[in-house]
Amino acid sequence: MKMDLNVIIEKMETGEQDAALSALQTYNKEKNLCFSFPPEEQEVRERLGELLLAFLERDLQPSCKLACLETIRILSRDKSRLEPFSSRRAMLILARHAAVAHGDGSTPEIPDLDVIVEALKCLCNVVFNSSEAQEAAAQLQLVVGVAERLKQCREPQWTHDVRFFDLRFTFLLTALRVDVRMQLARELRGARLLADALDATLGLYWPDTYEVAPVGGTGLSECPPLGRMETERAMEILKILFNITFDTNRRKVDEEEAATYRHLGAILRYCLMSRAEGEDRTEEFHSHTVNLLGNLPLPCLDVLLLPKVHQASTEYMGINMDAVSVLLEFMEKRLDRGNKLKETLLPSLNLLTESSRIHRETRKFLRMKVLPPLRDVRNRPEVGCALRNKLVRLMTHIDTDVKNCAAEFLFVLCKESVSRFIKYTGYGNAAGLLAARGLMRGGWEPGHYSEDEDSDTEEYREAKPHINPVTGRVEDEQPNPMEGMTEEQKEHEAMKLVNMFDKLSRNHVIQPMKLGADGKMTKLDPHHLHSLPPPLFHNPDQNEEEEDEEHSD
Repeated sequence: MKMDLNVIIEKMETGEQDAALSALQTYNKEKNLCFSFPPEEQEVRERLGELLLAFLERDLQPSCKLACLETIRILSRDKSRLEPFSSRRAMLILARHAAVAHGDGSTPEIPDLDVIVEALKCLCNVVFNSSEAQEAAAQLQLVVGVAERLKQCREPQWTHDVRFFDLRFTFLLTALRVDVRMQLARELRGARLLADALDATLGLYWPDTYEVAPVGGTGLSECPPLGRMETERAMEILKILFNITFDTNRRKVDEEEAATYRHLGAILRYCLMSRAEGEDRTEEFHSHTVNLLGNLPLPCLDVLLLPKVHQASTEYMGINMDAVSVLLEFMEKRLDRGNKLKETLLPSLNLLTESSRIHRETRKFLRMKVLPPLRDVRNRPEVGCALRNKLVRLMTHIDTDVKNCAAEFLFVLCKESVSRFIKYTGYGNAAGLLAARGLMRGGWEPGHYSEDEDSDTEEYREAKPHINPVTGRVEDEQPNPMEGMTEEQKEHEAMKLVNMFDKLSRNHVIQPMKLGADGKMTKLDPHHLHSLPPPLFHNPDQNEEEEDEEHSD
């Protein structure tokens, strides 16, 4: 039998807990998986919401509190009618039951964990769906109350559900409110607080200042995958940290902040090297880790490289390159997938670019992997299934951010040398980046790079004189189209070409450009093109055809 809302209201208006409890439990069981509500019941649901809040202000037995909160959780899924639950009063009532009300001394010594979890779920629903609730949460400084409990990350009394919904609520607050985000980051020292919570969640110990290992000292290869609950909490922490560090790499940080971010970076290296239960879960975990690494100040990326080879499966120049290898593999996997490249590929590609720019060992290692010495000079650089070919193809991608990021990565691996960049990509593919940087005339972008040699293979040295620098490959010899022409015929063909360009320019089909003294492309003055002498050979038939085409347009 379906429970009528009016019956529940009648039971609650009597004030008897047992009668209200029975009606609420029946309704909750029926509607637990319900996410849509009849519009004709809106006013009744609003009245029920007011009664539920009034009940929660009374001294109730735990089971009745829980039933009231469960009903609020169900009703708060209706985005069109959140008024009873989004007010300051309602938010304070829910916060008290969640034991996160700032400055409130009503939290019992032995808290009811089920009630706390249910109240946190209600807060998450209401804050997610209501801007009024978000404003109330900020005014009540609920993030301060949550932060106080996050400090107890090693206390055994708090269950996984309490910890998880604390984190989920904090994520929503920091995602939806800039002021809360800044409060947690600056006033509450959120980066240090959450780094400690992540450390406790993963169960780490520190054999060295910036070197992390799982408890017990076993190597990561021998360590079992992270459990489901630990992975869920760790990902929520990573998401919150991403929110509160979004501007970190664009501002100057003090010594204390830098030490915190280095400490956090070491934990993130561990996250990058860890596995979760299942390949999809592992990739999601790594994705949040990579996104956060991209927010850290560039000097803190040092922690990706361990100064000594300690249980390294990938070593280069005496440095542990395991984390860089995982990043490269992660980036290529996203590249091969090809979906939403701007959102999925760019964080890892940007991270590899910046790490290569500031770390010589990383750049040389990645260049060995991505730009090995050239052997195939018969195919265009964008043709093939090697990682270099895939990245060169991105240099002409329709999305400007994707195109620029791929070009920047390869340019940095080439030590920002124009000639080397053209060698690996072809002038046609490289032209966009070179034009943007004023390097169309060649040269070398100033940077901090070592003077190492670009070793050429025997195949490349033999083919080098025959390589077309525009396409980046050896082209088959083509017959000379002007062979057998007189000088006057050649000049006539040249003027035909000029006239065609002039027509396209006048009709605004193309914009003629020239290479300026600064190496950048600038607009060509149309008077310069129009002041050219008329063609030596006048073809009346051609002019008549052009006039007909113009009139037909």
